[in-house]
This record gives sequence, C-alpha cells and structure tokens, in this order.
Amino acid sequence: MLHLIVGNTGSGKTTYANALKSKTKGVLFSIDTWNKTLFLPDKTPNDGLEWFLERIERSENIIMNLVQQLEQTNTDSILDLGLSKFEHREKFRQFSAANDYQLKLHFLNISKNTRWQRVQQRNTEKGATFEFEVTQENFNFMQNWFEQPTAEELVGGIVITEKP
Repeated sequence: MLHLIVGNTGSGKTTYANALKSKTKGVLFSIDTWNKTLFLPDKTPNDGLEWFLERIERSENIIMNLVQQLEQTNTDSILDLGLSKFEHREKFRQFSAANDYQLKLHFLNISKNTRWQRVQQRNTEKGATFEFEVTQENFNFMQNWFEQPTAEELVGGIVITEKP
C-alpha cells in the first residue's frame, strides 16, 4: 500500500509518517531528508523553486522504482513528499492505479497558527524532525502554494484535525 501524507508546512507530516511507519512496518520516504542530504550542500543563493522541483522530480523517479520493489514484498511505502499540489498527488494516484497498488491519503488539516508555532519550535529545538530552518518567508510561500485536497481526493482517506 502507498500512503500519501499530505499537509501544509508544520502540520506534522514527518512525525505522523514516522508513527505510521512503526504501525505498518512500512518504509518512509521523506523528501526533506533527501533534499538535505543530496541537494542542499550544492545549492547556491541563485537557485530557486525550479531548482528544487527538478531535483524532487529526479528523487521521485528513484522513489517510485523503490516503491515497486517494496510492493513485490508486500511492504507499505509512506510518502512524505510534500504533495502540496493536486497535480503532484495525482501523479502518485496514477502511478498507483497503473500498477494496481492500494493507496490511502492521510491529510493533516492543521491551522496556520498551530503550524507556525510548530515551525518556530522546530527551528529552535532542532529535534528529530528538523532538517533545515523554515523562515517566515518560506512558511508564507507554502501557505499560498498548498492546495487543500478535494472532497473526492479524501474519499477513503484519513483526515487528522487539531484537538480543541
């Protein structure tokens, strides 16, 4: 099974994905870890969004190959890849359908205020899920970049909301 972990910056995707990994005995693919390890050391100040998107695309090609291998062993794949855009999620839905894999979307629907507080705390503490600092500018960009899953996307999925 493919698990698509969806939520805006600071929603708790990586924390949730790690818990799901323990529960399912699946393999976690976290794009922040891939970016930090493979690409950030080479990033120049002039490299922007397109630079990142190209590298994410290359990483996802490798990840999809690994998912195919894991599916042959009945091992779940947990994709913590951002998945901020409908089109990005659709890519994995089509991949799943083309290969006859089960897919479940997990949407972490957390308020902007809570997410910003979490990001600030993560930036300060640099704990287990810290890969790189998220600035207010980056957070605001992602706030506007993110496309909330449609009702159709959420059918059969899991929605996590804040506890009041």
